[in-house]
Amino acid sequence: MSNPEKEALNFDSALTQLQQVVKSLEGGELSLEDSLKAFEKGVALSRACQAQLAAADQKVELLVRGAEPGASPELAAFGGGADESRKTKT
Repeated sequence: MSNPEKEALNFDSALTQLQQVVKSLEGGELSLEDSLKAFEKGVALSRACQAQLAAADQKVELLVRGAEPGASPELAAFGGGADESRKTKT
């Protein structure tokens, strides 16, 4: 799966495709080569879902922290990673 395909794929679509891949692998009807291709696609879809969940988790965490009395919400760039944003918060 190329980068533009990953970027264009929303979470729900990726999850639906991942479920289809799992179902086809569990069916046992695929050849070894097709099973490996399906597994590779499933891993890529799983990683895409995990990345989107991590980004959403970080955003929620930052918004909740900003909801404390007297605090203003501050969003950090997702590319910096969760550890980077935590270091800047006091």
